[in-house]
Amino acid sequence: MKRNLASSLVGLVLGLMGLSSTGCLGITHGVDMGFLGVPIPVSPYFQDKKEDEFWIAERYDKVPILGPLTSGGPAVALDEPSDDEVMRAFERARPSEGGLPLLHEVQRNNVRIVKQKIADYVDPPRVYPLIGPAQLHHAHYKCIIYFSETTRVGWPVPHTLRDEDAVEVVYIDHNHLHMVGDVDPGVGSPY
Repeated sequence: MKRNLASSLVGLVLGLMGLSSTGCLGITHGVDMGFLGVPIPVSPYFQDKKEDEFWIAERYDKVPILGPLTSGGPAVALDEPSDDEVMRAFERARPSEGGLPLLHEVQRNNVRIVKQKIADYVDPPRVYPLIGPAQLHHAHYKCIIYFSETTRVGWPVPHTLRDEDAVEVVYIDHNHLHMVGDVDPGVGSPY
């Protein structure tokens, strides 16, 4: 009798420990968030928008700080805008995403981009806060985008508009800083 009672008591304790460790009874699940604990569906549009904002901020919205210009060396900008940067600037001006399916859709095909440097100059040295003495290097580009555009409108009167010879011009500025003076202070500097 005592042996049956002890084994059933041990079985009961082990069963309670097993239930409490799985979280089935809510004994160890942590803080109760109430109605906020229910997942809320989020549209992929907002996720895509945040990812695009991060991509643009990381790749194109920062001004790099380069080493000093050497005397006698070329003071020309070496990198022209990438096709991705040109198309993102174009999409900000004339968005094609976010159309309403079967009501208004825009497609751009056969895209060709021509990039022309229209200005490349360096400002005289000045002191920038948090950077120190530097020169601002400007590079301005004119990007001509040739494409064919198809617009499908589904309401009130369904029709399709085709522009086979569409042309748009986007101006992009590539600015960066060049340090001036002794960039590496070396030994004995208080910094």
